[in-house]
Amino acid sequence: MIEELNRKPWWFISRPEQQEPAGNWFIWLILSGRGWGKTRTGSEWLAQQVIQNPKTKDGVPTQWAIVAPTFGDAKNICVEGPSGFLKALQHQGLENEKDFIYNKSSHKIDFVDGARVHTFGADSPDSGRGLNLSGAWLDEIASWQYPYESWTEGLAPALRIGDRPRVVVTTTPKPIKLIREWVSRTDDSIHVTRGSTFDNAKNLSSTALSELRSRYEGTRTGRQELYGEILEQAEGALWIRNWIEDTRITKDNVPQLTRIVVAIDPAVTSGENSDETGIITCGIGIDKHYYVLADDTLRDTPNEWGKRAVQAYTRWNADRIVAEVNNGGDMVVGVIQQVDRSAPVKKVHATRNKTTRAEPISALYEQGKVHHVGGFPQLEDQMVLWTPDVKKSPDRLDALVWALTELTGNYQSISGTLPLSLTQVNDWSIPRM
Repeated sequence: MIEELNRKPWWFISRPEQQEPAGNWFIWLILSGRGWGKTRTGSEWLAQQVIQNPKTKDGVPTQWAIVAPTFGDAKNICVEGPSGFLKALQHQGLENEKDFIYNKSSHKIDFVDGARVHTFGADSPDSGRGLNLSGAWLDEIASWQYPYESWTEGLAPALRIGDRPRVVVTTTPKPIKLIREWVSRTDDSIHVTRGSTFDNAKNLSSTALSELRSRYEGTRTGRQELYGEILEQAEGALWIRNWIEDTRITKDNVPQLTRIVVAIDPAVTSGENSDETGIITCGIGIDKHYYVLADDTLRDTPNEWGKRAVQAYTRWNADRIVAEVNNGGDMVVGVIQQVDRSAPVKKVHATRNKTTRAEPISALYEQGKVHHVGGFPQLEDQMVLWTPDVKKSPDRLDALVWALTELTGNYQSISGTLPLSLTQVNDWSIPRM
């Protein structure tokens, strides 16, 4: 039955809100919860655009783009996934090697009529720079590393070919600067479609729906992940979204750093329902400001989070690893040293409550002294949604507080190992003193 439906035209099987809206819009912004059908909608819309507009009126082949948070996301979800672009072309009756050629090595899809679709990840502010596009599908833009810069400096200027370039944006809504700007427009250039997970309930398994309800129903996060609401922040939260947005910078603007540390907030257990192990890397610059460089948080076994922490320490040429040992004790240090015995580990113990530890770090943000180098959506959500009365431990936020506390020198430490060696590796080549 499902296979038969999939062979039907998209206009026949899609819900009304999944069909291209009328009007002279430039951006179709789809803000919805998980499972709404964002990927299918984006892929089917782009496939239709490419097929209907292979060339401009002047006979120039059109070019298009599929952009996701990373190239892996673009390839595995947007292009090759079960609801991806290749499937949409198949639904339109097109065949690979006959009507188009999907070149996995060049990350391009070339059509026999000359049209081309570029595929790439938005992990650079220059994403899309230099292209000449007639349209694009931008997926999960709220999770891009540099959403505002990638759009304003790379993609928006590239949309200049054809009579009316257009873009569809499919994303779980988060109150990042770009989305807030788009939603606030009143000039009809943005068409906003909102929806919830349950709009597509008939196409989702009962098991999946039950799991989503169990994890998110009744929570603020659920309002975002299930119902597609834009949540600014929780009342009583120690962080305000604008403190983060207004001081955000790109990697090219990071000054010389004098110290870099990796902080770990280890989960007590491992498994699907366990907490994540927060792993955050931060540095302090010669300007005495602080820079959040990476979020390597994961949910996995101690051996795996130990590897991830050591990889971050090595990648960033960090001075040490700071690990909370309230629950893990010497086990935490042992896990790290099993991976790399030379990695210097400082053990820190939470003798004060979480709010007391977090308030001085919150004050640094309010003073504009902490800069996020790019975007860290999950960390930033924890920061603006966590309040002192929330019982669940905010793993990423805890690790952030430990890292910045270490850099400010305002910590309570039990003991620690001295650095035995420092590997000179740095992905960004940020100058160190």
